[in-house]
Amino acid sequence: MPVQEIIQLGNSYLWEHCSEVEEPSSAPIVSLVNDLQDTLNSFRAEQGFGQGIAAPQIGVLKRVIFLSMEPDGFKGALINPEITYTSPERYEMWDGCFCFPRLLARVSRASRVRVDYVDEAGNRQTIEADGELSSLLQHEIDHLDGVLAVERAVSPRGFISREEWERQGRPF
Repeated sequence: MPVQEIIQLGNSYLWEHCSEVEEPSSAPIVSLVNDLQDTLNSFRAEQGFGQGIAAPQIGVLKRVIFLSMEPDGFKGALINPEITYTSPERYEMWDGCFCFPRLLARVSRASRVRVDYVDEAGNRQTIEADGELSSLLQHEIDHLDGVLAVERAVSPRGFISREEWERQGRPF
């Protein structure tokens, strides 16, 4: 499948609420999942980072995300994902995004989440996550609701360029 262009910060698509997928195993959704996977793999190969991508980031306003946290994490598509539980415990982290790859935003996220979704075969699934996977799920599902990490910044000073981050030798 072809690698798609990633929409950049400022494009109105990124603030749109995505519609639910009616037929998860339909040809257009299978194609979309393949495009998301190929685009994620290409971005990761070029930029050296990235673990997830949401359909609106390639201009498709459908509730589909693709994650790849190998070798120890989750890999696959989540269709119509919905956060059904968030822990009261929170933590702050630096969050990056393909739509503004040279900028990081300091955000507060729930430590743990539970997400219900439909897999590529149309089966209902649930995933419980903490740590990095929890944060990634929250970030990608935010995209489906038209919310960007820059809107979740903990303060107006909660930003750093990736170049400055790397210059300071900060670990991710």
